[in-house]
Amino acid sequence: MKLSTALLATAGVISSPIVALGAEWDGSRFAWYSSDSANTFANALPIGNGRLGAAVHGGGVEKVVLNENSMWSGPWQDRVNKNARASLDGIWRNLLAGQITAAGQSAMTNLAADPTSPRAYNPLVNLGVDFGHASLGTGYARWLDTYEGTAGVNYTLNGVNYSREYVASHPHGVLAFRFNAGTAGKLSVKLSLSRERSVTAQTASTARGGLSAHSVSLNANSGQTSGAINFWSEARIVNSGGTATSDGKTVSVTRADTIDVFFNAETSYRYADAAQAQAELKRKLDAAVSAGFPAVKAAAIKDVTSLIGRTKLDLGSSGSAGKLATPTRLGNFKRTPDADPELITLMFNFGRHSLVASSRDTGPRSLPANLQGIWNDNYNPPWQSKFTININLQMNYWPALITNLAETMKPVFDLISIATPRAQAVAKSMYGCDGMVLHHNTDLWGDAAPVDKGTPYTVWPMGATWLSDDAMEHYRFTKNTTFLRTTAWPVLLETAKFHFCSLRDWNGFHTAGPSLSPEHAFLVPSGLTQANKAEGLDISIEMDNQLLRQLFTNILTACSLLNLTDPACERSKSYLPRIRPPGVSPRTGRIMEWRVDYPEQEPAHRHFSPLWGLYPSKQLTPAVNASLAAAGKKLIDYRMQSGSGSTGWSRAWAINLYARLFEGDTAWRHIQEFIKKYPTGNLWNSDNGPGTAFQIDGNFGLTAGIAEMLLQSHGAVHLLPALPRAVVKGSVKGLVARGDFVVDIAWEGGGKVVNATVTSRKGGALALLVGDGKRSFEVNGKAYAGPIETVVGGVYTVAAMS
Repeated sequence: MKLSTALLATAGVISSPIVALGAEWDGSRFAWYSSDSANTFANALPIGNGRLGAAVHGGGVEKVVLNENSMWSGPWQDRVNKNARASLDGIWRNLLAGQITAAGQSAMTNLAADPTSPRAYNPLVNLGVDFGHASLGTGYARWLDTYEGTAGVNYTLNGVNYSREYVASHPHGVLAFRFNAGTAGKLSVKLSLSRERSVTAQTASTARGGLSAHSVSLNANSGQTSGAINFWSEARIVNSGGTATSDGKTVSVTRADTIDVFFNAETSYRYADAAQAQAELKRKLDAAVSAGFPAVKAAAIKDVTSLIGRTKLDLGSSGSAGKLATPTRLGNFKRTPDADPELITLMFNFGRHSLVASSRDTGPRSLPANLQGIWNDNYNPPWQSKFTININLQMNYWPALITNLAETMKPVFDLISIATPRAQAVAKSMYGCDGMVLHHNTDLWGDAAPVDKGTPYTVWPMGATWLSDDAMEHYRFTKNTTFLRTTAWPVLLETAKFHFCSLRDWNGFHTAGPSLSPEHAFLVPSGLTQANKAEGLDISIEMDNQLLRQLFTNILTACSLLNLTDPACERSKSYLPRIRPPGVSPRTGRIMEWRVDYPEQEPAHRHFSPLWGLYPSKQLTPAVNASLAAAGKKLIDYRMQSGSGSTGWSRAWAINLYARLFEGDTAWRHIQEFIKKYPTGNLWNSDNGPGTAFQIDGNFGLTAGIAEMLLQSHGAVHLLPALPRAVVKGSVKGLVARGDFVVDIAWEGGGKVVNATVTSRKGGALALLVGDGKRSFEVNGKAYAGPIETVVGGVYTVAAMS
């Protein structure tokens, strides 16, 4: 007998092959464990379908932490400081007069928003599954499959083999999991859901079709209900064999063979009313239950592997070292990192898995990966788990294009679209300008007001400017002219409109300010006030100038490609030469972070903001400007020698910077240092090592940095530009270069290209470099002598000259 049961829920689950402890694990694909998570979130295994996330603990009383990416702490708030517009002139005058502290104090009074922060990302619910197992018997294994996007648990207890499979299905829009006993009638479980706050209804029933849902109102401690986020969630339980009963809060299934659970949640964020949300909830669950677990699992794996399978990396074999359990490998890596190159490959694959799991096109109002991707068990998460747009959100997507996952960026552009009206309103109310402005954080509502309250981080009106370049970068990789016209151009134009209005003249330059260098303070020098005080606010910040230079360059490029006659085209042409060029300190030879060679408060600061033009931009790269690249190298060397790279994401940025400088050995060393220090038990990046805050940006930045060592594309498609000497032999397939060229490379000792192919997806000119750029090579059997005009679908084979 098969009984369909409705259970209160908002859940996520995962799926995996059934594997016994001691099996041959692929050390570059699987993270696996011989014990449960010990109820530690940073040991739980993360899966997701881009909207729903789950973290699996794997205990005898299973706890699955469930998330839905629009579950935030409340409605939008108009936080703009009403004094802002009237105060800007006075703050500017104070900065010009050297009254730095007075300017900062005025900014905190008149520009900082109230309340100081937008909304926070919140958990959905925990699903509890009590198996009644006091111990987990023998042969316990728990694993995450980074290729299929599934996870699982199996063990033997009292002669019975128990298994659990966990799947996050993008095609069906649900989470699904299967519990199984190898002996008929030996599976008994009690299922329940728990949430710490704001639960307005919670029921469970065994009646066929008697679906049970609950809604939650989150009022963000404001006492408001208007606009609050509500959600409705439901789990369907289908048991093969056995009996199901309910006490109204839990469902108990006894003496079953197999139990399948299908879960979905929908929120008011995406629907006009409760009826629409509940109808969508029911539609997805009906379809999943009708299809059955095997079909849901198969569709999910087919979907995920179609993305993950595009790129394959081999950095060398670890032999038996790569077969060990992940905690053992992490411990061994601290002592002998060279013995386990497959752990580096696993981290690369884990980053791509995490991006696919936390960022997909899920329909209207898709949301990007936040500071924790999609996984959160805390109602007061670190930094509110917001979208931090002075580095962190952007870093989340650094691997998207180069590792062939361009589709995962669609939620970023959805968020920009959501934010645009808010950003236009703030540009007008704060600055008296047309166009759009974002500061250093936003949330799911597109909140555009300044965030927090401190002179080194609050007033930074460049968030939209950076995001506009991400849109242009998407075009540079994909060559999608429709995207350029309909998505990138509007963002570029609205951002440029703001800067045409807000920039002021200083020393003959168009200058942004008040602004800051995220999130770094300088010490006010003697002669200015207050001397020796740490401040952050100033004008003509180096990062701002690099962003402005890129913006106006992007505008001109788009105008040419789209044959536009918009006034912004001519204005950008006149503005571009009047952006202050990078300054190099005559005292240190380093790129200057501010307009004055201020002493920095923190030489080891975690942000490399004045090196934005080196990575992710190309303005300071060796091929563009060798002298500025050398000054940039002096800055990052100085920072790292002083102790920078002190957070996981900061170390990941350093890896990418060194790769751009063709310092492959240095980048490799920092990759190893990253893995020695920052991963938690489940491979998440941490702020400062296990036990500190989880931030997923470091995982994504690490994946991007590994790719950047193997392929760069600034004008030329550059194969193995920063290959470390330690990686004697290896291969990579499916990386993508700007111009929409797909690149496969195999190499051996000394970085010799054994074979490489470049597939042109859009046609166009293909310029090539190999290694240090001085190596001779053949293309399709002929000596390469210069750029090749490719055809769509053409394959071009590159090999070392014999």
